[in-house]
Amino acid sequence: MTREEIIRLVRAAPQGRRRTAPSVGAAVVGEGAVAESLPRGDHELNPAFYPPPRALKPAGVLVPLIERRGELSVLLTRRTDHLYDHAGQISFPGGRVDPGDEGPVAAALREAAEEVGLPPGDVELAGELDLYVTRTGFEITPVVGFTAPFEAKPDSFEVAEVFEVPLGFILDPGSREIHSRKIKGAERQFYVYPYRDYYIWGATAGMLNNLAEVLRG
Repeated sequence: MTREEIIRLVRAAPQGRRRTAPSVGAAVVGEGAVAESLPRGDHELNPAFYPPPRALKPAGVLVPLIERRGELSVLLTRRTDHLYDHAGQISFPGGRVDPGDEGPVAAALREAAEEVGLPPGDVELAGELDLYVTRTGFEITPVVGFTAPFEAKPDSFEVAEVFEVPLGFILDPGSREIHSRKIKGAERQFYVYPYRDYYIWGATAGMLNNLAEVLRG
């Protein structure tokens, strides 16, 4: 898949709704997903999670695509174990929109520079995926961008590791799994992309699922 094809598919994709399950009334059949009129988010497999219990805070994450020897990969980070939120989990570089940011795209680029040392000027923006609402009250804009291979300089406080996953692995329908566990006494389902020793789940897996849908057309 070429850079031009990815840009075309990302920019042409309809925003803000699932495209993989037919709706019936106010619900969607298949995998516990919810109505097409709702934004994407943790509630796709867990309808009780919507609406979130608090006002949504805007955030932006960068979905960096890196080309090496003609093959594309997705850059991800593993958060440090001492963080208050999502300690040890796999995530994209990004975070909440700060007062000085012009919006979620600017926040995603700023956070990528702070977290992994990726200069904003080295990112070629391809477009945005669907907004993703988390059960913790964030409304995330995933921003897809291309960058050349670079020497990552992870922020030691936030980032324990920077690694890459082949884009082909994400696009393979067999790579995505659905797992479940009990959280605060309630059964929760979530997407998972197990890759080597990495357990990619939660919002990150949900956004990767969106990316795969868009790029598979």
